[in-house]
Amino acid sequence: MIVLDVNLLLYAADGNAVLHERARRWLQSIISGSELIGLPRQTIDAFVRISTNPRVSGGQVSVERSIGAVEQWIDLPQVRVLSPGERHWGILKDMLTEGQATGALAADAGLAAVTIEYGGVLHTTDRGFARFPGLRWVNPLAAT
Repeated sequence: MIVLDVNLLLYAADGNAVLHERARRWLQSIISGSELIGLPRQTIDAFVRISTNPRVSGGQVSVERSIGAVEQWIDLPQVRVLSPGERHWGILKDMLTEGQATGALAADAGLAAVTIEYGGVLHTTDRGFARFPGLRWVNPLAAT
């Protein structure tokens, strides 16, 4: 299962982003494929929060447009919305302690825990995820 980090979705959605075209092509290729895609609740929340923030987006993305993008992804037959399950807390504790994830990095630990819980591979451009033992991750734009 491909698990999505918010940075790839933001790059794909923001025509002004340096990585926009590569991220857009990559996202299009996976959503037109058959492999399962995990869309964690943390990723959804972060996408809406960041894409609608006027200081980040210049006020160009409305809440409705951001919600529309999320709904398009959720409606795809191969997309699963991922929520923390029964094993989440135990995995999260390990990610927090072993990854020395304090402050803002605690959110990354949560995404790592959800990815591990579902047996997925996190797709992200953030190399900081290397700090989490047992997390499988890849930067899909590095090879593009």
